[in-house]
Parts: sequence; C-alpha cells; structure tokens
Amino acid sequence: MCGLVGIINRDGSKVELSLLKAMAEKIYYRGPDEEGHSIEGPVGFYHKRLSIIDLVTGRQPMKSNGLTIVFNGEIYNYIELRESLKSQGHSFKTQSDTEVILELYKEYGPEFVSRLNGMFAFLLYDKKQKRIIVARDHFGIKPLYYYQDEKHLLFGSEIKALLEHPAVVAGPDLDSIRDYLTFQFVLNSRTLFKGIHKLLPGQYQLIDLNTMEVRTHKFWEPRFSVDINHTEEYFVYELRRLLHDTITMQLRSDVPVGAYLSGGMDSSIVTLLASSKYPGRLKTFTGAFREGPQFNETAYAREVASTCGAEVFETYPTEQDFIDLLPRLVYHMDEPVAGPGLFPQYMVSRLASKHVKVVLGGQGGDEIFGGYARYVVAYLEQALKGAIFETTEEGEHIVSLKSILPNLPYLKQYIPMLSRFWERDAFEPMDRRYFTLVDRSGGSLGLFNRDFYDESHHEETFARFQKIFNHPETMSYFNKMIHFDMVASLPALLQVEDRVTMANSLESRVPLLDHRISDLVTSMPPAMKFKGAEMKYILKRTVKDFVPKKIMERKEKMGFPVPLHIWARNQAKGFFSDVLLSKKCRERGLFNIPEVEKLIEKENAFGRRLWGLLNLELWFQTFIDK
Repeated sequence: MCGLVGIINRDGSKVELSLLKAMAEKIYYRGPDEEGHSIEGPVGFYHKRLSIIDLVTGRQPMKSNGLTIVFNGEIYNYIELRESLKSQGHSFKTQSDTEVILELYKEYGPEFVSRLNGMFAFLLYDKKQKRIIVARDHFGIKPLYYYQDEKHLLFGSEIKALLEHPAVVAGPDLDSIRDYLTFQFVLNSRTLFKGIHKLLPGQYQLIDLNTMEVRTHKFWEPRFSVDINHTEEYFVYELRRLLHDTITMQLRSDVPVGAYLSGGMDSSIVTLLASSKYPGRLKTFTGAFREGPQFNETAYAREVASTCGAEVFETYPTEQDFIDLLPRLVYHMDEPVAGPGLFPQYMVSRLASKHVKVVLGGQGGDEIFGGYARYVVAYLEQALKGAIFETTEEGEHIVSLKSILPNLPYLKQYIPMLSRFWERDAFEPMDRRYFTLVDRSGGSLGLFNRDFYDESHHEETFARFQKIFNHPETMSYFNKMIHFDMVASLPALLQVEDRVTMANSLESRVPLLDHRISDLVTSMPPAMKFKGAEMKYILKRTVKDFVPKKIMERKEKMGFPVPLHIWARNQAKGFFSDVLLSKKCRERGLFNIPEVEKLIEKENAFGRRLWGLLNLELWFQTFIDK
C-alpha cells in the first residue's frame, strides 16, 4: 500500500522536483518506508512506499526498457502471472508484483489490466509509445484522483496532494454537495471539489503525449447475465472454492497479517478462513463503545475468535477521542462521504497498526450478497403489490408474500425506516421507491437554506440516480439494488477503509471483493440468492459448516453504531456548537441556524443528520476556508 502523485505538463516544460515532492509530502503517511521519484521532461512521478511484498528490491518508481511505473496496492495473483510470463520468455529481477505489471504490459499492452486480481491504482509511462496508462481496480478499493486544464494533467492518491499544485484552487461543487446530502457520497466521477474527479472503478485511461488526448476505457463492471443452467449446489461449491482461494492469495505478505473482527458474518468468515491458513496465531481487532449494549458486539467477536483460536485485541473509543479526532479525520478523508462509523473504524485501525502491517476485513459482503435490510423492505412492498394487484414488475415472483413471512422478524429494528418508507407514494416504480430507501436527506432539508436545496435540486439528484439504477442488464429489482450499491455506494465505503488504514500506515485487504466472486454471484438467478427475501441466503448456505451457530442465527445488524446523540447531551455539545454555530458557519449561509440549534439538542438515536452537518462544515473549514 502506498501513495503516488503524477504531473504531466501539456506545454512540454520540465516537471519541477520541488513541486512534485511537495505534493507527495501531503500524503507521506501512505508510505513511510521509502520514497522515490522519476522526472523525464514533462512527465514526473513520485512514490511513497509502504513495504509489504519484496521489501528489498521492490522500490518504486520501477523502470524497465523505457517503461516507468508508480503503483499503489497489491496484485494477489502475481505469482501465477509471473510463472505464466516466464513460460512466455520473460525474465524477472525482483520478487515484486510491481515488476509483474510491467512485464504484463510488455506482453499484452493496455488490455493486460483485465488479467489482474487485486487492488490497484497506478501510472505507467511508456516512453517509446509516448503514452501513459492510468488504471484503478475493479471495485475502487484503491483511490486515484485527477485534475486537468489546458496546461496540466495531475494525478494523486488523495485530493489534498492535488491541492498542493498552484494550478488547483479548492472550490465547492454544489451539485456534489447535494449528492452528499442525499446519499452521503457523490455519484459518478465528480468530487466535492470543483474540477477534481476520481477515476471510476474498473477503468483505465490512455493519455497520448503527442496530442494530449485522454481516452477512458472500461475493463470491468458487474455483469448480471443470469446463468439458468446450473444448480444451487453448483453455485455453493464454486463459491466455497473461491472463498478459500481468495483468502489464500490475500494472505501473501512478507510482513505480519491480522484481521478485523466485528462479530458480524462477513468479518467472521474472513477471520475463520484466514486463521485456518495462517501460520501462527492470527491477531484480530475489534471495537465497541461503553455507552450501552446496543453499541457493543464484542461477545460475538470473542465467540468467533474462540472457535478458531485467534488472539483478540479490543479498543473502546471515548467521547473525548471523538472530539479530538474528528477534525483530523475530515482532513484524512478529503471529502465528507461516510457515516459516523468512520470514527470507530479509525480507532480499530490505529489499534491494529500497533501489532500488524496488513489487516483483512469483510467489507463488500453486504453489497455482493445482499445484506441490507432495505432489500427486504423493498421486497415486502413488492410482495404486497403483487398480492393486491395479482401482478409483478419482474416477470416472475422472486419473492412472494408467503415466502417473505419467515424473514420479516429481521425488520424489528427497522420500524423507523418502514414508517418513513410508507409515509407517501407507496407502489410507485422501482427506481423511485429504492431512491426513497437510500435517500438520507429526509428530515434534513429544513436544516439548510431553502435556496440551496429545493425540490428541483432533489429531482436533479434523482435523475442522476436513475441513470445508474436502471442498468439495462439488471432485469430484477434485486439486481438493480445490488448494482447501484456495488457501483455507487461501495466505493464510498472503501474510501473510508482506505483512509482510516492509510492514516495509520496500515494496509487493508478485502477478500470478499474478488472480482471472480462478484462475477459468480451476479450470474446467479435472483430468486436463488435472495430466496424468501433472506439476506445473504447463498453465502449462509456456503459457510454454514464452519461459522458458529450463534453468528449464523443473528437477527440484529449493528454496523458499528456511534452514540452521537448521547454525546450531544454531554461534553461534546460544546464541540458541536463551536463548529455548527460559529461565526464563519453563520456567514456561509448554508444552514438554517435555528433548526441546527434544535438538532444539537434533540438528535435522534442513530440519526445521521448531526453527523452530516458536522462533516460538511468541518470540510469547508479545513479545505475551502483554510
């Protein structure tokens, strides 16, 4: 895991080392072990390295026969790829996965990217062809941002590195802010900064240095071409095989490896499989709050650790930790694009960094396998609609009213969601109804100046959502929901994972986000993987033989809740007021201050409105006001 920056001067002038280095220094924590740079006229790369594979000869930038690369991430199948390339006549000077990328490019050209299994973001300069290849992994596990104007093309692992260049001015993108208020992330390639974009997951760019033309190509995206020729037993067998294989590959490391363990199903699966293959006693890391049992699932984590003989390390973040750390976390995030789980995730990562250099986690399981209660809520309405009108929008009843009944107890803790969902417009088209489920702006609009966020803006946001949700290959409601969450919501969650670990110079790996697993699951008939509206049905069938019964039968889902509403009545109240009721915030004119004052006094349990405002105002103060 590393940090990288790149400068391409379109006017042909030589890149200044001092400027390149200054940009890289803004993200020094991503790679504290080594650093290096390459400047060839108008093309300059800088690399900050966190050494994980081939500690001695894997330094970057790496060069070979007119090629130069800076690379962030890990290629998990690099051993298999290297052996294949050797059989084709390639020779290697190092044991690193970085060199494998260079040799693959020599053999296959830019299309080699589709052969990679891993998490990656890289810049590859081909001096002979006078072109640069810029790529980002299938799911967007590793970040890559860019800025372009008439004179420059700039790249960086984090936005703050781009802001160090004098050509880049930090300004807010108001449409992106409206996306943030709705989803708590920004759709498509935009960011909250005007003019700064992110390369989307599964994309690579080809930059022609003769014409300075930039072409973007898609090498992978989730496909939903349904396989009706195989049985459920076949899919279970293949999924089990892939789970074992991806864990084996992602344990490859020349430094110690540990695992996050929350006590939920996904992290439990990763921990149990990893501990069975890891030489020695696997270290696991979990966190909780002492404000009550609704903020603590360590009993489940201990149950899993006991089952596999793993070592458990726990942390209990405090209210004072939150007050002290939130401004720093906003700085590390670059954008306010996540829920309050960001804070405890950072604390657990900080704990893990004291014991290991690589940590495995269960991120992505909910998006790949369908683990959100909102899917059940959506299908409860569909089942009612089908029963009342004796029809279905999907061509077949994936979930009937009769089949969904056994899984309705999962919704006990989601009564507020159900109430909001059915307040109005029941039985509307699927895209409108799912937008209602993921729209987090409800109850928040009154907190903002009416000119900033009115009904027309909300419809514009919905139109952007529709273009993603109504993917032509997603015929079923279930696949439409999964697709949106995989391509829009998941990258935002992965941004959190990247930032909280990199801020602690820790590498995070997410074994469930193997594109082979995704390709298998998206090919399954929806009625098979969401049988009776049971969340993660096919995953549960696959792992039932080795996951403890106590974990398998859990009906509540915590998702690392933070006692923000409790703290708002204690010493944190002064902190919240200092941020949201400050003179600068009032002068900005974005918020409805009287309503914000009420919110600080009466934020709902597990509400996100206060969190959203805090993050947005601190973002303005940190990056825009400076």
